[in-house]
Amino acid sequence: MALYVKKFGGTSVATLDHIEKVADKIIKSKLEGDDVVVVVSAMGKETDRLASLADSLNYQGASGERERDVLLSAGEQVTIALLSMVLLNRGHKAESFLGRQVKILTDAAHTKARILDIDNKELKAKLSNGVIPVVAGFQGEDQNGNITTLGRGGSDTTAVALAAALKAKECQIYTDVEGIFTTDPRVVEAARCLDRITFEEMLELASLGSRVLHTRSVEFASKYHVSLRVTSSFNDMPGTLITDEEKDMEAPIISGIAFTKDEAKLTIRGVEDVPGIASSILGPISRSDIEVDMILQNISADMSTDFTFTVARTDYSKSLEILSEISNDLNAREIKGDDKIAKVSLVGVGMRSHAGVASKMFEVLADEGINIQMISTSEIKISVVIHEKYLELAVRALHSAFDLESA
Repeated sequence: MALYVKKFGGTSVATLDHIEKVADKIIKSKLEGDDVVVVVSAMGKETDRLASLADSLNYQGASGERERDVLLSAGEQVTIALLSMVLLNRGHKAESFLGRQVKILTDAAHTKARILDIDNKELKAKLSNGVIPVVAGFQGEDQNGNITTLGRGGSDTTAVALAAALKAKECQIYTDVEGIFTTDPRVVEAARCLDRITFEEMLELASLGSRVLHTRSVEFASKYHVSLRVTSSFNDMPGTLITDEEKDMEAPIISGIAFTKDEAKLTIRGVEDVPGIASSILGPISRSDIEVDMILQNISADMSTDFTFTVARTDYSKSLEILSEISNDLNAREIKGDDKIAKVSLVGVGMRSHAGVASKMFEVLADEGINIQMISTSEIKISVVIHEKYLELAVRALHSAFDLESA
């Protein structure tokens, strides 16, 4: 007998018919002799609907954030009740739990709270009595008894945290895709569902544009060594296991290709090359809560500096405005911006032991006539910035060149 935490997202519980199918998967696991704790999201786009209602009121201040959490947490309450009722109707003992009833203790950062502790005694007692606990994801309670929500990817984080607290064999994330693919199958038809991937690779893919899992839940799983499995709610495929790197296994050179169009590039040219110039440029950007991704600095023969960096496309206009404000103080020659870029990234732990990956990537792009504007590397990742119109061509060419369609 093993313990599994099974998390079902909004698309998996969007209708009563879908909830009935979720119950099928839970009951199948129970009949195989396993214990199951279920975590669910709100139905479909319910959280978006509630958030839109809150936004329309234009609330202000900390009190408004508190009430927003009370509102947003209501969606999961509906789902846990409906799923528990379906399981009860099928003759299985089930009981719904809000985050505070499970005693998921968080800090007081409303709308983006972090989990501090989980008291597992209640859930263990229910499991020992044959009950299927159905827990509301995305929510908890602070030390003053206020409802909190965990922010984007919060239900996945709830599931991973419960799996860690209960020492579950796996945390299984059920979604509308079969698992983690070598790249987006909507761009490359030959994209392949991976059997296994490391936490490190998944973190890179998630941060670089892969939207199947949020980085926070993967970080949590990696920290507490919780094996994650991403699989589909709509078929019985095994999905992708995300776990620690196995030292005795030969890792593939490249596991996947991530990409995003959600970035923009800014350049400030002809500033003086002196200590602190990077801080003078990026300091005002940071103080406006704008996150910088890639950075490139060039020193010219006249000892002036051209400084280029990328930000989220939603922050492009604000960043351009800030550069314009500071350009006179820095005696900048020119400011340029480009919001028509894309970032393409190769990810794989096998890069550690294989040379020539970067040169092969650059050669493939050159053969397709694609100019590289910026390059960034880490131990297991190579990212390039290109014009957005070449994005799909680049992804297809790289997927083929690195033979990712083959198992």
